[in-house]
Amino acid sequence: MDATVQVRQRGTLTLPPEWQDKFNIGDAFRLVEFDGVYVLTPVQPRVPELAREIEQARIEAGLSIEELLVSLREQRERYYHEKYDNASTQASGLS
Repeated sequence: MDATVQVRQRGTLTLPPEWQDKFNIGDAFRLVEFDGVYVLTPVQPRVPELAREIEQARIEAGLSIEELLVSLREQRERYYHEKYDNASTQASGLS
């Protein structure tokens, strides 16, 4: 599909009607410039993709959802202590 669009005063573009039917109101797009060629692509939501990757990793590791959540809580606790216990020690001059 090929179309000509015009940049309006406020920087808006109006898609031709046949293109508008392919998208939903509020869809986000990324505009990329490659050596004078502009490419407009829909932005894919990252949350579903990340959720699929996490689920796949969980299954491959043989973990239940409960085990994964326990592991995440433990890791968060370790990270907190590493980051903030060290920072408070350094701030008090005890390092």
